[in-house]
Amino acid sequence: MAGVLYLCATPIGNLEDMTWRAVRVLQEVDLIAAEDTRNSIKLLNHFNIKTPMTSYHEHNKYEKAEILVRKLSEGQNIALITDAGTPGISDPGEELVRQCHGAGIPVTSLPGACACVNALILSGLSTRRFCFEAFLPADKKERLRVLEELKTETRTIVLYEAPHRLLRTLQELFEHLGERKITICRELTKRHETVFQTSLTEAVAYYTAQEPKGECVIVMEGVSIETLEAESRKQWEQMKLSEHVEFYMDQGMDKKAAMKQTAADRGITRRDVYQALIDAERNH
Repeated sequence: MAGVLYLCATPIGNLEDMTWRAVRVLQEVDLIAAEDTRNSIKLLNHFNIKTPMTSYHEHNKYEKAEILVRKLSEGQNIALITDAGTPGISDPGEELVRQCHGAGIPVTSLPGACACVNALILSGLSTRRFCFEAFLPADKKERLRVLEELKTETRTIVLYEAPHRLLRTLQELFEHLGERKITICRELTKRHETVFQTSLTEAVAYYTAQEPKGECVIVMEGVSIETLEAESRKQWEQMKLSEHVEFYMDQGMDKKAAMKQTAADRGITRRDVYQALIDAERNH
């Protein structure tokens, strides 16, 4: 029988957040795959876990996943841990999970700390709908593409950032997205945890004067539906009503449907569109 892959969440700062179940599983499995064995050995020593470890990280995730899947197929049980938090969230664990599913290997998760969720619930912003972007891409073109997408994102946005890049990222967010409410969560679960409710402009001013310290999670409000609709109407209003209707008719709509869509775009009634078209014809 095949073994099981256990996705074991580890503390993101406070060791007391380690679950009893995670300690037991890490003691019982045949092998622990760790993102950084030098970092994880401190955690294992603290809980007196003697299980052998092997490295599994971003630079070996494809070939090492194949090796781990073979071991699992032979009946070994393996636990996957990340440097901190839940494996598979913004780390190479997703590739191992993908290969396990492809090979029919059972996968289960042991829930625990996750900086993304911790920051979201501490933020004071809407938690009903949110999107997680992790770290913005380092590649300039890809980074700009993501920032452009975030302009029209209506859900609460969660981002990770290192302290030495925090100010630059806040400046870029303001430049591309405009003013937004944000909460910056720093050093989550640790002694110097801070939850800073502010705005992008205020945060830029603050971190220009104060050097950021500690790993940060940025939680930012999405753009409101009302703002998007107002911007859309503003763009359409630069076009004549008759041109607006013709735009949709050129795409294959009949006149009635084109007038209905034009009215919706501009926040007016279909009767208003009809009357405007009649007035335009009279003026000709």
